[in-house]
Amino acid sequence: MADVLTNLPGTAEQAGLYAVRPQPLGAFPLPLGYLLIPVGEDCDAARAELLAGRIPAPWPVRLRAHELVLAGDRAAALAELTDADPDDVVARYNQFVLDPDTADPDRLRSELGEFGVLVDLVLFVLGRTDTAPDVGALDGELAAVVLSGQASAALDGGDPAAAIALLDRAIEAAAPVSAPLQGMLCSAGGSICREIGDPSAQQRLERAVRHLDGAEGLRVARAELHLALAGVLHEQAQDRPELLAGVIPHYHSALQLVLREEAPLLWAAAHANLATAYLTMPMVEASGQLRLGVAAQSLRSALTVYTKEDHPEQWASVQLNLANSLVYTPSKHQADNLVEAVELYEAVLQARDRGTDPLGRARVLANQGNVLAHLGVFDQARAKLYDARFLFEEAGDHESVRAVRGVLDEISRQQALIRTETEAEPD
Repeated sequence: MADVLTNLPGTAEQAGLYAVRPQPLGAFPLPLGYLLIPVGEDCDAARAELLAGRIPAPWPVRLRAHELVLAGDRAAALAELTDADPDDVVARYNQFVLDPDTADPDRLRSELGEFGVLVDLVLFVLGRTDTAPDVGALDGELAAVVLSGQASAALDGGDPAAAIALLDRAIEAAAPVSAPLQGMLCSAGGSICREIGDPSAQQRLERAVRHLDGAEGLRVARAELHLALAGVLHEQAQDRPELLAGVIPHYHSALQLVLREEAPLLWAAAHANLATAYLTMPMVEASGQLRLGVAAQSLRSALTVYTKEDHPEQWASVQLNLANSLVYTPSKHQADNLVEAVELYEAVLQARDRGTDPLGRARVLANQGNVLAHLGVFDQARAKLYDARFLFEEAGDHESVRAVRGVLDEISRQQALIRTETEAEPD
């Protein structure tokens, strides 16, 4: 879409200010994604970069407020806009985005001309009104963000099919304007489809990945997208383990896009899920042992974020997977690994309550008992396994009961063998 100069009415026209389309709306999250870029050669390059999903380097002086918003300094951005020319309607609109109480919506809407619909959209997104604005004859990025707002309203109203249809219209409107905006809209549609079990989720998310390729300013959103796509593929791989190889690259992509400090929970989830994929891949070649080691390292990384105090459920799951990986990973220090696994299982048992999660507790006890048996600590192993068997019997899990009995029988054989060998030794 070619740049279109829009002369704003009222004070904006008197001050000689213009707005230029297309504007980088919608791709970046609120508030940056709803701020307007003023016209001027000093801002044109920055506008182009933002439309491409990239961060300007350097930021022009007149976009200092935008730079501060991106850095998370809302107060400083507001101060910057407050000091702007009172006749600068673009600055006053941007101030309104950061603090809707600073402007009269009716007056601002009138002064903004075709951009006036953004006033109502911002009020809707911020929860100041329950009704998304109408798209009318809008096109391009303005139509795309308004349709996206309507999709949010439809989803909130319990109509995901309508939300998806509105997002598809938004994607079409955004096509001539901004690939990253298309990508974010595709991602939203894919997420809804995944929630309702629509099989088009994978296709939509893959399309989003393509549209966002190279959008370096949206790295966190891209990482979230790779994680979502990996989740879809991982679910399919539950019945077809051979598909796991296609899941791994998306977890790696997510980890390449973000640092722990930028998005700790996202980073930890990528590590934890990558490890799960590695642990469940078929062991058909020597590299499988290497994967187990990588899985353990990823699980340890995830535990730097998932703490027992702040994220008990994720912490327990990752602890359990780490213990399992240590048991099955070949190592020159296998005995040390088994001892650590026993300790990890014990920590998990503190979080798996007998009353609320008896089967979960039983599985941990069974695993711990098995490891203790391998370490030759037979009395402790028996105690853990008896406890596990009781819980499995209570739950009617007969297959697990048989498995535990098998380990107990093996312990009995080992103890009998040790006694025989001891008695046969000469005095």
